[in-house]
Amino acid sequence: MTRLKAINPEEATGKTKELFDAIQSKLGTVPNMMRTMGNSPALLEGYLNLSSILSHGKLGGKTGELLALAIGENNSCDYCLSAHSFIGEKLVHIDTAVLKNARNGEAADAKTAAVLKFANILLDKKGRVSDDDVDAAKAAGLTDGEIGEVVGHVGLNVLTNYFNNVANTAIDFPVVRAGQLV
Repeated sequence: MTRLKAINPEEATGKTKELFDAIQSKLGTVPNMMRTMGNSPALLEGYLNLSSILSHGKLGGKTGELLALAIGENNSCDYCLSAHSFIGEKLVHIDTAVLKNARNGEAADAKTAAVLKFANILLDKKGRVSDDDVDAAKAAGLTDGEIGEVVGHVGLNVLTNYFNNVANTAIDFPVVRAGQLV
């Protein structure tokens, strides 16, 4: 049972309606997470803005999806795992084995593996990484800007993971459960 109400897009007003209309025109639907975030237009707008900006960053959209899966698995967020598994496979066209590996924090590409590893270290250490952690990321080829973007992706995904775990958002994608790597 959900804990926070998802707003029906047809009943939205003001800033929430404006944001829902933009989401609808871009995605063709307003996913339940965004419908639930619509209770706070400031939260929804902040999420949308940071998500959009990071998708055009140095790491790119594909790596962003892989990060979302690694972080979602670390935070046991079934909604985010479901959404990003679907988006990764159907919209970004990432192989399902690559998606599964990302959930484990693994990638065949060494630089992507370093990105996922650093993200999990950030989560595990609550941001209190060591010089050695940062040096290892740099040695794997990450620039200062890319390291900064990993921190941004972690922040964005912790926001959505925690939000969905608090709201117990109804999953409107094919369901993927944390800890169940098939």
